[in-house]
Amino acid sequence: MSTSPTPFVIDFADPPASELRSTPDAARLLEGQPRHITRPCFESADGSFLTGIWESTPGKWRAFTGKDEFCYIVKGHLRLISDSGESRTFKTGDSFVIPKGFAGCWEVIEPTTKHYAIRKYSDD
Repeated sequence: MSTSPTPFVIDFADPPASELRSTPDAARLLEGQPRHITRPCFESADGSFLTGIWESTPGKWRAFTGKDEFCYIVKGHLRLISDSGESRTFKTGDSFVIPKGFAGCWEVIEPTTKHYAIRKYSDD
């Protein structure tokens, strides 16, 4: 992950070799046994802006709420389901924003890879 000196441009076609492997916390997990791989590409000096590449196997879990996130689906199939019952499906080539305050869950239907850009807030 690049934090300093600031590079001219971050190219997602040449991701860093470092990766973080994780699973949703048990308290957030709703279905399945999803496994995640995250390859951070950039973090601003103050930590409020992050980008990277994320992969997940199928499963369903509660979403985080304290950030804005832009997603571009490189491959796969997923659904976002709000607590109010609205559901949106996204597949390869789709892009979307999850605004701070979204309450609901992620459901990865087929193995999915996304590029992400996240803005975190200091009040979280």
